[in-house]
Amino acid sequence: MVANTERKNQGSPTSKARLRLWIQLLRNTRSIETEIRGRLRRNFDETLPRFDVMAALYRNPDGIMMSGLSRILMVSNGNVTGIVDRLVKDKLAVRSQRDGDRRTWIIYLTAAGIDHFEKMANVHEQWIDELLQNIDPEDVDTLNIQLTGNLKNRQDNHE
Repeated sequence: MVANTERKNQGSPTSKARLRLWIQLLRNTRSIETEIRGRLRRNFDETLPRFDVMAALYRNPDGIMMSGLSRILMVSNGNVTGIVDRLVKDKLAVRSQRDGDRRTWIIYLTAAGIDHFEKMANVHEQWIDELLQNIDPEDVDTLNIQLTGNLKNRQDNHE
C-alpha cells in the first residue's frame, strides 16, 4: 500500500510562472530545433551541428583555434574535431598551423565553405522568420532585450 503523502506547493506565484515560462521556452526551442534539423537535412543534406560549426567559423573570418570553437559552441573538443574533419574532407574548411606550432591549429572556412554557409544561412533566417511569424514584432524586440539582458547578467555573475 502506498502512503498518502501531502504535496507541498512551496513556490510563489511568480516562481511558478517563471517555471512555466522556462518549460514553454524549452518546448518551443526543441520544436523549432527539430524542424530546423529536418529542413537542413532535406534541403542541404546537412546537420545542425555542422551548420553551427560553419556559423562559428563564418563569424571568425580570421580563423579560430579548436579550443575556441569548442568554447563558442559549448561542446567538447572531441565533438568539434569530427565535424571539422568532415568539413576539411569536403573542402568547406581548412586547418592551418598556428605560427609554426604543430600542436595548435586554426580553422577557416574555404571560399566554397563561405558560399555554402551563406546559402544555408539565408534560408535558415527565412525558416526562423516563418516559424516565429505569430510573435508580434514589438514582442520580439521586448523578448530579445529581456532574455539577452537576463542571460548576460547571469553569465557575468558566474565568471
